[in-house]
Amino acid sequence: MTGLGAVLRPQLAPERLRAVVGVADEVGLEELWLWEDCFREGGISTAAAALAWTERVRVGVGLLPVPLRNVALTAMEAAALHRMFPGRAVLGVGHGVQDWMEQVGARVESPVTLLREHLLALRSLLRGDRVTVKGRYVQLDDVALDWPPQQAVEVFAGATGPRSLRLTGEAADGTVLTANTPPDGVRRARRLIDEGRAAAGRGDGAHKVVVYLLAATGAGARERLRGELVAEGVADVPGLGVAGDAQAVADAVRRLAEAGADTVILQPTGDEPDPEGFVRFAAEQVRPLVVV
Repeated sequence: MTGLGAVLRPQLAPERLRAVVGVADEVGLEELWLWEDCFREGGISTAAAALAWTERVRVGVGLLPVPLRNVALTAMEAAALHRMFPGRAVLGVGHGVQDWMEQVGARVESPVTLLREHLLALRSLLRGDRVTVKGRYVQLDDVALDWPPQQAVEVFAGATGPRSLRLTGEAADGTVLTANTPPDGVRRARRLIDEGRAAAGRGDGAHKVVVYLLAATGAGARERLRGELVAEGVADVPGLGVAGDAQAVADAVRRLAEAGADTVILQPTGDEPDPEGFVRFAAEQVRPLVVV
């Protein structure tokens, strides 16, 4: 069965998070995802709060931009979440938006190299390994976590281009795809991920794919959806986003699942008027219709 969740977009003020988490817990939402967009809420701080406010909901962060973080700090924070909330934290890392990275003086010449080095070191640290590495960007000298996770954990990575998608197959446990990915894009991503896995000799085990789906429902849904697609410059891409009732959204979820998505995260528009209602809609109306 395809996993289903919703994202709380960082256009919403941080103080609104607790109410949304409360609704997610009440209605049985499987996963609530958060973003670390510059210069809004921090991903780890909001994830920790959300996890503390529910004992059931899985909380994902998609994504933590690696140019902003020393990999040892990423590992320390990730390990702490996994130990405090076993099985409920889902963390993903990515290149970051390059304009934002340049704005804070963190842009690198080769984002793919940095992400590869960060992923390999991060996964080793979270396994409890003692790590020494002298990479182009990541340098560690005899580093090990005092409090590594007590069980194996997955590290996700976000990607869009072919090189990055192959990299996620090579060096991550799962891939996060943006809402600008139509079903055909999911199929293409799966092929590239599998190429990366094969090149790295990682034929065993599963590689999970999480896909965001831009969705709007209720009054003005089509206009809100269209406005966001236009703003993103993807209004003419077939198969992106969905506006309508629960059946329309569930049909769009199934199309992504059939294309290779393991989990679909419903992404409201940036001007969604009722974030709590959107979470309730996802869990109570869309979830029962999604059977793959």
